[in-house]
Amino acid sequence: MLDAQITAAILGVALAGAIFFLVRRDHLHGPFAAWWLMVAAATLILGTFPSLVIWLGKLTGINYAPVLPIIIGLSLVLLRLLKLDIDRSRQERQMRRLTQKLAILEQELDRLRADIPSKRGSGLPSGPDGDRGTP
Repeated sequence: MLDAQITAAILGVALAGAIFFLVRRDHLHGPFAAWWLMVAAATLILGTFPSLVIWLGKLTGINYAPVLPIIIGLSLVLLRLLKLDIDRSRQERQMRRLTQKLAILEQELDRLRADIPSKRGSGLPSGPDGDRGTP
């Protein structure tokens, strides 16, 4: 049983180390890193202290305690997927609104360009009064 505890401790520490490495390299940002550090801590604690799993199993009424971390893990994965879907929906809504605003601005710009008479023929810039500068 001690070998399983050592393996779980190594996995928890390795996961935490990988998370810190990713944060340091700027591949993983704040809230996401905090989430994964909690996962690493839970792996370390529940693996190192298997009696805690048995106690939590009795507390929750689960007869076969080793299935408790699996249930908790799957529940957390489902919650994480739900949050990702919510974030993606929000980003798609923002993207759609930005696209609509851009289309409106482009249409307004085209309309303003059509209202201004063309000054390309003279080759000289025009002043604020509409008069041409000296050649």
